[in-house]
Amino acid sequence: MLKILDRYIIKTFFGPFFFIFSVLFFIFIVNIIWVQLGQFMGKGLSYWQILKLLFYLGVNVISMVLPLTILLASIMSFGEFGERYELAAMKAAGIPLTRVMTPLLGITTILAIMLFFFSNNIIPDFQRKAKNMLFNIAQTKPAINFTPGQFIDQIPGYLVKFDKIYGENGENIEGVFVHKKANTYENQQSVVAEKGKFVPAANKNFLKLVLYNGYVFEDNFAGKGEDVRKKQPDQAIKFDTLVNHFDISELINKAIEKEQITDDYRFQTYNELNKTIAVSKKENALFFKSIGSDVLNQTNSVVAYMDQANKPKVAPKAQIKLDTVKSDKKLEMIYSSYNRLENLKSTLEVKKNEFSTNVKYFSKIVIYQQRYISYSVTCLIFFLIGASLGSIIRKGGMGLPVIIAIVIFIIFYVINVGVENMSWSGKMNPYLAAWLPNFILFPFGVWMTYKALTDSQLFDAEKYKVLFKPITKRFSKNKEHKRYQ
Repeated sequence: MLKILDRYIIKTFFGPFFFIFSVLFFIFIVNIIWVQLGQFMGKGLSYWQILKLLFYLGVNVISMVLPLTILLASIMSFGEFGERYELAAMKAAGIPLTRVMTPLLGITTILAIMLFFFSNNIIPDFQRKAKNMLFNIAQTKPAINFTPGQFIDQIPGYLVKFDKIYGENGENIEGVFVHKKANTYENQQSVVAEKGKFVPAANKNFLKLVLYNGYVFEDNFAGKGEDVRKKQPDQAIKFDTLVNHFDISELINKAIEKEQITDDYRFQTYNELNKTIAVSKKENALFFKSIGSDVLNQTNSVVAYMDQANKPKVAPKAQIKLDTVKSDKKLEMIYSSYNRLENLKSTLEVKKNEFSTNVKYFSKIVIYQQRYISYSVTCLIFFLIGASLGSIIRKGGMGLPVIIAIVIFIIFYVINVGVENMSWSGKMNPYLAAWLPNFILFPFGVWMTYKALTDSQLFDAEKYKVLFKPITKRFSKNKEHKRYQ
């Protein structure tokens, strides 16, 4: 049963927690919008589709937002306790700091467990939805947006230009040019008209355009050779009225949320990733074995060709032949050897790239899986650091605590990205890379907790002045008055 003190501590913690979580979530969403803005523009997306995509992407960043929120909230809440002398009152009443931290440690543990299940069961589904929406949006052609005097290729299969567009809904046009895109086996066709008008079509999948007073220019040499194409003249057909129907179903019926990508490792749970890792290990073992045998065989072939000294009886004869052959023949033999070496070099470079790609993919899978657990542990470590720092600096609000928390998070993020890149390049075990930031920060969290329990004056400026006083004294001028010397 929670006591009054426990309820008060939890209430004080969750006040800044919800505020900070909202702010950080908004910041991450704004960053996503900034990065993905180019994919949204000119795609004809509705506000609902954009909001849905942002929601899918926002859910995916919670695993990074929650640890930072716990760090900030714990620093601010314990800083407020110290600033209002509530920690001092609790200690005077015989309540140790560990007793004050216990209820929030329990809350943080619950949040960490919830983060694991959230990352394992919910985030993969939203990852799949977000990735498919981004892929479909990228594949979607821009919405039709005619600009006077510019060539527009947004209508599938056509290139159009209108000199003038007017009318209440922009339905009237003048100076019309319509070119039908065609391959070698189709007739080229271009339409030029004095004016035209967009008319509603019976089928909404088509755009109906009525043209007046113009010409249809069309060749008639589809599939014929270049020489024949040059000899045959173009054909011109004059018209008074011409009706064109453009198929725009590809634009208006594009399934933005259609799931076309289903085999990404980010769509899998922790247990499913275990199977993927096992399969990847087996495939990599076979791949590395085949690479070794291929490179070794090709290397032996080149060495056998280049190093004739391996055969004592043949070596003198080969040497005599090389010395006695004509210059052009000698150059041909040297050039052949050079080509063999270049081929071997190219093969090694290709195999190296394939090797690096496999290593990087395997490391990505392992790190992604381990972060399901490592980020939950990060929540606990950040709480230890935040609660200890807050009780030491004894400052609440959005000033110094926020700066310290941001510095700690930046250090964590830099280490995280650094070891991740090292793992991708094969310089570090991916399991170690996923946990190394926690291994580095955990001793720091324990040390900070010890300092907080012993009432350390870690941020007391006077303490450091006294410590460095013997050094600063040597460089300071003696201001004592000469009269008293």
